[in-house]
Amino acid sequence: MATFQLDINNSKHKVEVAEGTSLLWVLREHLGLTGTKYSCGIGQCGACMVHIDNQPVRACLLQVDNYADGQKIKTIEGLSQNCDHPVQRAWIEAQAPQCGYCQSGQIMQAVALLENNPNPTREEIKTYMNGILCRCGTYLRIIKAIELAAKTPTSIEN
Repeated sequence: MATFQLDINNSKHKVEVAEGTSLLWVLREHLGLTGTKYSCGIGQCGACMVHIDNQPVRACLLQVDNYADGQKIKTIEGLSQNCDHPVQRAWIEAQAPQCGYCQSGQIMQAVALLENNPNPTREEIKTYMNGILCRCGTYLRIIKAIELAAKTPTSIEN
């Protein structure tokens, strides 16, 4: 076992796990941050999306060893304390989720999009969100939620 210090949601966490342990398992099983979901385990679906240094990445593919050097990791739990991030509010208003399983990955990807492009076109939204799978097929509601969030007067914060 090795000890790793991680910066997650602006808090320091020390974990003792085997080298090579997936960041996803550390988040879920060792730190109780279960908003980040396990689905495919091969980086194809996006349910495990987190931000590392403000970039969206798939946690199931990452080894914790590579992210214990001060990188800032943000999970869905780190967006807001009361589910009042503009994207989360838009998700509720648009009634985007059906089963909800993929939604944390969808939201994290949407936040990254709006941080980099606060006023995306519908085509830009489709392109950026491509690859984050929704088994229920709520893509039109997801697009609507992103369009709503982009119109929110409150700016998207890192």
